[in-house]
Amino acid sequence: MPAEVPCPVCRLRHAWEGNPHRPFCSERCRLIDLGTWAGEGYRIPGDPAPHDESDSDDD
Repeated sequence: MPAEVPCPVCRLRHAWEGNPHRPFCSERCRLIDLGTWAGEGYRIPGDPAPHDESDSDDD
């Protein structure tokens, strides 16, 4: 019996083996997740990183 896992976006159970979009169930869910990352929808908890003045491009 092939392993089935839930899609991290829509929670639909799908086969792991042979799925080119894994861990997602489809290209649609893969792109939704990518959009969430690009829109900074996922955050890692913790203190903000210190701002380094030498990284400024205002030369």
